[in-house]
Amino acid sequence: MVINKQSGLPRRSSAEVGQASRLLLVLAVVILVAVVITFLIVKMAEKPPKPVTPPTTTVVEPVYEQTLGNIRFVFESAIDRGTVLKASEIVSNQYSTQKNLTVSNTGAKFIQVTVGAQNQGTKNTEPNSWTIENIVDSKGRNFVPVEGYTISPWLPNPDMCGTLLKPAFDPTPCVKIYEVSKESTGLKIKVETGKDNTGNNLSSGKIDSFLIDLIVK
Repeated sequence: MVINKQSGLPRRSSAEVGQASRLLLVLAVVILVAVVITFLIVKMAEKPPKPVTPPTTTVVEPVYEQTLGNIRFVFESAIDRGTVLKASEIVSNQYSTQKNLTVSNTGAKFIQVTVGAQNQGTKNTEPNSWTIENIVDSKGRNFVPVEGYTISPWLPNPDMCGTLLKPAFDPTPCVKIYEVSKESTGLKIKVETGKDNTGNNLSSGKIDSFLIDLIVK
C-alpha cells in the first residue's frame, strides 16, 4: 500500500484500481448473462402462437340430376337459340306458314331446355305428376317458360312434359323454351313433382322441387 505524503492517507496503487475495474467488468458480464438466461427461460415457457390458418373457400359442385320420390330428373341440354327462332327451324310441318319469332326485348335471348324424367319405382307414375318450371339465375331472378300457340312450332309434338312414366324406361324428355336476360349467369332449372309423385298434389301446390344446374351451349 502506498501512503500519500500530503494527506498521510493510504493511496491505492494502479494495480488495485485495475483489479477493481476488472471485478466490475466481470460483475456486469455476469449480470448481463443472467438477464439473457432469464429472458430465454421466460420465452421458452411461453406457449407458441397458433399458426394462422388461411381461410378456406368452399366450392359448390354443380348438380345435374336429382331424384324426387321415385322420379329421377336429369339435365340433358340447354341451347342458346339467340334472339330469333327461325321459321326454317320449326319442328312440325303443321306450322309451315309460321314466320320467325323474335324475343320481346332486345336484352333477352331464347334458351331451349331439355330435362329427362325417369321412373325409378315399381309402378307407373300418374300422368301430370311432374314437370319443369322456371329458369332461375344467380341473382334469384325467375324466367317463366314461353307458352301458347306462338312457341308451339319450335316444341316437340306431342308434348312429353308430365306424361306417364313406366318403371326403368329411359328418361322421357321435357322440352321448354324461355326468354332469359342476356346478363343472367349461373342458370338453374326448377324441376317439380307432386308429393308422393301424384298429379293431384302437383296441381294443388303440394310439391317437391329442386334446382338443377344448366350448361348453356
